[in-house]
Amino acid sequence: MTIAFPYSEKPQDEHPVMIDEGILWFRLPLPMALDHVNVFAFEEDTGWTIIDTGFYTRRGVEIWQNIIGKHLDPKPVNRVIVTHYHPDHMGMAGWFRSEFNSEIVTTRTSWLLARMLVLDVQEKPTDESISYFQNAGLDKEKLEERKNSRPFNFADVVHQIPLGYTRISEGDTIMIGKRNWNVRIGHGHAPAHATFWAKDGSMCLAGDQFLPDITPNIGVYATEPEANPLKEWLESCRIFYETTNNETLVLAGHKSPFRGVKERLGQLIDHHKVCLDSLLSYLTEPRTVIECFEILFGRRIPEREFGLATAEAYAHLNFLWKEGKISRTDHEKGYFTWQLN
Repeated sequence: MTIAFPYSEKPQDEHPVMIDEGILWFRLPLPMALDHVNVFAFEEDTGWTIIDTGFYTRRGVEIWQNIIGKHLDPKPVNRVIVTHYHPDHMGMAGWFRSEFNSEIVTTRTSWLLARMLVLDVQEKPTDESISYFQNAGLDKEKLEERKNSRPFNFADVVHQIPLGYTRISEGDTIMIGKRNWNVRIGHGHAPAHATFWAKDGSMCLAGDQFLPDITPNIGVYATEPEANPLKEWLESCRIFYETTNNETLVLAGHKSPFRGVKERLGQLIDHHKVCLDSLLSYLTEPRTVIECFEILFGRRIPEREFGLATAEAYAHLNFLWKEGKISRTDHEKGYFTWQLN
């Protein structure tokens, strides 16, 4: 089966597309290369459940106020379900709690990470962050620029995270809208990423665990520089692949709803296999993380995508390193090189 996109129309501004009776699809703007995030509203007897939220900014608040006034009133937003802790998904959750006393539902890891990160505001990059980019092979001039620039902070676009939340875990069942859903936890794109699978097989709420025509970012960061998220993500994809079918309508965190999830999971697994094989061919000589950009992405990486590209390149190199296929050398000039064993 090929991947199918059953909805030719896309949400515009605050105007939704109806997925099914009582299910609205909204698209909120993001100030980055991936310029939107999808959020979904499920109508229930006494109110609405929102799936993911977008960034917390003045514009984000204005958009949500308009959405609520035009499309959700008079029923309240009783509950916000967050698939994972990333700011484009968690950003407005605390605002909903403070404005409407909405219940926040997410995994324990997502809540803990978000609550920690929103309190961790840095005016200058940490030593660990500078070492991360130095080890990647960033040149001295650009490294100096980073040292003297204010880094992105989680709190820039995420509302304060409240003390209380409701935890979901692998194997739980939850009612959303008029359907019962199984909670299944994926890893790799974000730790303890919640996905939801309708018990009748009709729908999946995928967040960013898998996406229809782009690949989720799989990254290694300064917080855990020797992590192996690509292995975790591939393992999750293989488990989902074995237990799903192509007829399920997938409501993902970006791009359009689609059918053909089994086909798509196979494509994503194959994509990373090709990337890893290409890296192995390229690493016959010592290479830095940054030198691997061209072979992994096939294009020049603009400045606004540099951080994500670095994280993804680290992830692929760490995977091969942990598999024992390449070695890592701490160069005397202060950066890592990687080479085929």
